[in-house]
Amino acid sequence: MAALFGARVRRLRTAAGLTQAELGEKTHVVSSRITQIERASGAKPTLELARALDSVLGADNLLVELWPYVYREAFPDWSRAFIGYSERAVSIREYAAHLVPGLLQTEEYARAVLRVGLTLNSDEQLEERVSARMGRQQRLDSPGRPELWVVLDEAVLKRPIGGRDVIRAQLERLMDAAAERHIKVQVLPFDQGEHDAMGGSLTVLTLPDGSEVAYTEGAHYGQLIEDPGEVRRFSLIYDQLRADALPTVMSLDMIRSAMEGCNRGANVPSRSERRRLAQEQLQQSGGRQLRRGGRRSPRHRPRP
Repeated sequence: MAALFGARVRRLRTAAGLTQAELGEKTHVVSSRITQIERASGAKPTLELARALDSVLGADNLLVELWPYVYREAFPDWSRAFIGYSERAVSIREYAAHLVPGLLQTEEYARAVLRVGLTLNSDEQLEERVSARMGRQQRLDSPGRPELWVVLDEAVLKRPIGGRDVIRAQLERLMDAAAERHIKVQVLPFDQGEHDAMGGSLTVLTLPDGSEVAYTEGAHYGQLIEDPGEVRRFSLIYDQLRADALPTVMSLDMIRSAMEGCNRGANVPSRSERRRLAQEQLQQSGGRQLRRGGRRSPRHRPRP
């Protein structure tokens, strides 16, 4: 797909009478980047660059439509298959154990999450992945948008991914998303105890023909399940999680409480800052004693 993308760029550039240097100047990249794209070598184009090329070359969204297929080539077969299923699903049911699901992430939250990936090679690749994640969210606003039902473990609300400001904005995003008719958000509280999906996250997709696939994911692995019997088992696990989670109104109250906690915490000094302030106060207190008496009075020890 990268070779096909590059061939299309080369053909469109030639038809437009542009050199690689001229096309690079118009899309704000160096000419060697255009060479890499046309030869399908080096880093893959970002979504932003695909849009710029499409606009400059008058490709009528051809390059933008090809870009997701180019991007997927960087992923294992099972991951590409899952992304393909997700784009066709009419219903998405997801349990998130550690992170806000990608479809509901803010850009800064996504950047913080993707920055720690073991396979990340450059800032350009990071932005490529962030762009891809943001691009997939557009389906939630499209005419054929899926029904999305998300169950968040309470841990998702408590981990300050990206820092306090980022997680506060992310919690606000969850509140806004939950107001949409086709999106449901629930929280599974800690006091619910153990459950069958504690090892990682779980997604169940319903396809247009009524069939289902499941996907489980941990920190460094993912597994696509297509066997109907296994999918039914994971679908039941998800239904149990959904039943054990707080009702939507109570879930939103918990998200709101976590967001308010971020606001309160913003005024609390860090541990190192508290230690520094305490040392300064001790020094100032000692200085005042010396100024009052010239030197500190010795403590009276009790007689033996």
